[in-house]
Amino acid sequence: MTKSFIAVVLVAFAAVPAASQGLSGEERRIIERVDAQVEGAIDLLEATVNVNSGTMNHAGVREVGGMFAAEFEKIGFKTRWEDLPDSLNRAGHLWAERVGDRGKRVLIIGHLDTVFEADSPFQSYQKIDDSTAIGPGVEDMKGGNVVALYALKALHEAGLLDEATITVAFMGDEEYAGRPLSVSRRSLKEAGRRSDVALGFEGMAPGKAVVARRGYTGWQLQVSGERAHSSGIFSGSVGAGAIYEAARILHGFYADIRGEEYLTFGPGIILGGTRVTYDKQLSKGTAFGKANVVPQTVVIEGDLRAVSPEQVERTKRRMKAIIDAHLPKTSAEITFDDSFPPMAPTDDNLELLSVLSKVSEDLGYGPVEPHDPMRRGAADVSFVAADIPVIDGLGTAGSGGHTIHETVDLRSIPIAIKQTAVLIYRLTR
Repeated sequence: MTKSFIAVVLVAFAAVPAASQGLSGEERRIIERVDAQVEGAIDLLEATVNVNSGTMNHAGVREVGGMFAAEFEKIGFKTRWEDLPDSLNRAGHLWAERVGDRGKRVLIIGHLDTVFEADSPFQSYQKIDDSTAIGPGVEDMKGGNVVALYALKALHEAGLLDEATITVAFMGDEEYAGRPLSVSRRSLKEAGRRSDVALGFEGMAPGKAVVARRGYTGWQLQVSGERAHSSGIFSGSVGAGAIYEAARILHGFYADIRGEEYLTFGPGIILGGTRVTYDKQLSKGTAFGKANVVPQTVVIEGDLRAVSPEQVERTKRRMKAIIDAHLPKTSAEITFDDSFPPMAPTDDNLELLSVLSKVSEDLGYGPVEPHDPMRRGAADVSFVAADIPVIDGLGTAGSGGHTIHETVDLRSIPIAIKQTAVLIYRLTR
C-alpha cells in the first residue's frame, strides 16, 4: 500500500469537513485515530480477501476468523470460536466481547464467509485504480468486517471503550446458512436478547441505511392428478390432470396476490408429467410423460419475500386458499420453509436511523435516509430484529456482489469507519 494512495484517499474523502461543528472533543479524537489507521484497514482487507473463505471451505472460514480474532484481542476483546454440530456441516462463528456498564449494549453483526468456494477462479485482491479494488468478498462482507473492527480500534485508542458493552458476532455461514436455523442462529438470537441495539455491516449505499429487509421463505408445491389416456381428459372419471391444476394455481397466485407493496413470490423450477423426480439439495430433477397421457404429478419450487412476519403469514394463507379450490380429480399441497426472517421497518429502527443520520450530518456527510427494502436481500441482522432496534448497511460501498466483478470503493472505508465509530460512541454514552 503506497503512502501516496493513502494520502489521496484521506484528502479527497476521509477528512472531516470544516463545516462540521456538531462533533465533541472526544469525537474529534476518534476521527483523528481513524485517519491514522486507514492504511492498516485497507491492508487487513487485502489480507483477508486473499484467504478463500467460501462457506463450505471450513478451514478458510476459520483462518479468516482467526485473523480478525487476533485484531480484536489487541484492543481488549475476549474472543471465542463457536463450533457447530457436525450435522450442520459448517465452520462455526467468531465471537468477541467487551463488557461494561455504560450506555446501550451494542451487538455488531458481520460474516466471514463468501459465495466463492475454494474451486472458484475468483480468488485474490487486486487494486484496479486509486479508488477501487476487486476481490472475492471485498465488499460482501470482509469490507464491512474491517469497518466494524477499525471503528472499535479508533474508540479503543481514544480511550472511549472501557465502560462499553460490545458484542461482535462474525458468522461463518451467512451465504449458505446451516440447517436447522434454530441451531445455527441460536447463539445470535440469544446475543440479540442480551443487547439493546444491533448494527449490521452489509454493504453501504451512500446516503442510505437499511431499517427494513425482506425475509426469505421457500415453498414447494406438490400437485397430483389422475393418470389416464389423454382422450379422457375433462371427463368425470379423469378430470383435469396435474399440469392444468398446477397452471391454475400459479395463475391464481399471479392474478390474486401479486401487487402488494414489498411482496414478491415466484416459481423457480417446475417438473411435470407421468413420473417426476426432484432433488431439492441439487435443485434439479427429471420428468417423464407423453403427449397422449394425462399427467399425474407436478413439483414446483419457489420463494416468497416479504417485509414483515404478518405479510409472510397473510400471503401463506392466500396461497393456501387458492390451492384449495381444486380442479376436478386433482389435489395439491404446499409446504413452506421459513429461512431468514423479515426485518420490519419499526419505529425503533427509524429512531436508530435518526441517530445515525445526525452523526453523518455532524461529520459533514449529509443526512441518511431509509434504503428501499426491495433493493436489499436477507441478512443475519434479521434474526435479532424482532427483539431490539436494528440498522444495517453500515459497511463499505461497492458493486458486483456475488459475481466475479465484485468491487469495493476504497474511498468509502474511512467514511464508514468514522460514521460507525461516532455512532457507537453516542450509543454507549
